[in-house]
Amino acid sequence: MKNKDTLSAVIGSVFFGVPYLALSVPLLPALAIGTSAFVAGELVLTKNKTDKLSYKNYNLKKALEEAEKQNNHIKEMKKQIEDNELKKYMEDINNTTSKIIDGIKKQPKKLKNISNFFDYYLPMTVKIVDRYDEIENQDLSSREVDEFTSQTIDMLKAADEAFKNILNNLYREKIVDMDVEMKVFQSMLEADGLNENELALKNRAKERNE
Repeated sequence: MKNKDTLSAVIGSVFFGVPYLALSVPLLPALAIGTSAFVAGELVLTKNKTDKLSYKNYNLKKALEEAEKQNNHIKEMKKQIEDNELKKYMEDINNTTSKIIDGIKKQPKKLKNISNFFDYYLPMTVKIVDRYDEIENQDLSSREVDEFTSQTIDMLKAADEAFKNILNNLYREKIVDMDVEMKVFQSMLEADGLNENELALKNRAKERNE
């Protein structure tokens, strides 16, 4: 019996037992009270569970929509940036972010594992790009601006590497599972004598015997 049903049954039993045993309420009215309490418990607990699921779905939808919006913003900003190295990192970040978003759509439970990506890393990357664009549009020429450009490149390079690591972690479990399956498959081929190397050895041995 599920936890929800168990708890509802306990509630129903209490509401039946107290009137019937302690208050000497007749059997049928006591059963009616207990049944009503059970049904009420089911409804309340089901509603709470539904509310929690709705909240989780809302958070997922909101996170994905905001991430897509921010990723599109980076894509648009790339058109305005003149530095080719920056444009390259921005393009890589765009592609990786799109894959991360698609990955979470397919594996929504993984959202909690990479919440920092949606809550901090991606928004901060957008902020860095916007700040660089703001400075670049001033047509300034100074050592400070050159240093700022260099720092921006380093930050986007770090973000690019971090995002790729996040993507790898997102699919690591599937990669490990597939690796195990491929090894089992290979072992079965060898056990049944269907491996290419095994077949080649058998054919050569057969030719020598002939």
